Amino acid sequence: MDNLWIASLDAADRRRIEPHLNERPFEQGQMLYDAGEAVGEVWFPLSGVVSLMTVLDQDRLIETAAIGREGLVGVTCGPLNARAASRAIAQIEGVAACCPADVFAEALAKSEPMRTALAKFTEGLFAQVQQVAACNAQHPLDQRLARWLLTLHDRAEGDRFDLTQADIARMLGVRRATVSEVGSELEGRALIQRGRGWVEVTDRKALEGAACGCYGLMRGVMKDLGLPRPNPA
Repeated sequence: MDNLWIASLDAADRRRIEPHLNERPFEQGQMLYDAGEAVGEVWFPLSGVVSLMTVLDQDRLIETAAIGREGLVGVTCGPLNARAASRAIAQIEGVAACCPADVFAEALAKSEPMRTALAKFTEGLFAQVQQVAACNAQHPLDQRLARWLLTLHDRAEGDRFDLTQADIARMLGVRRATVSEVGSELEGRALIQRGRGWVEVTDRKALEGAACGCYGLMRGVMKDLGLPRPNPA
């Protein structure tokens, strides 16, 4: 099983949900669900990255968390079957194993280890949301961009991502021109390369040095909770 959260369960708990999983591809920019909608499925990414977006108003969004194959999407916004508090958008295309929310709820009700595993994941996700909120409020954009690229790099397959400047600006809640300026700075330091519609991490270690301390803190929380780690750097 390519989803690390499911793979971390024991065999008996995996059998509670695996017969009900349906693999489904998602495209970059696809909305899995919107804020205010009832969430009827739990998505377990097998590849790709999903961003949880906070809706500020009709025209503005900002990313507050990123989830790859280390986690799940669909039950982290509140109680099962509650209306979503955020918008889930595919940041990098991939495939997910989808499970009906009622099936997942029944499995949780029957298994304390599954409830514990979910509680650990949601605690780690909440820590990510808190750290990102503080980072967006206090840290300069070059450090935030480096932190965001590292978070994406952890969860992506490879060093190159299909992203436009508009995509990055939307995730970070800034103007596209500002992203272009800061991206040029990182590129000038040979940390990344950019082209039309793509970004590539070229010096991972140096990019970590350019990021704020929020990135290391978030990785530390995952380690302390014993959570499945995203793709190793």
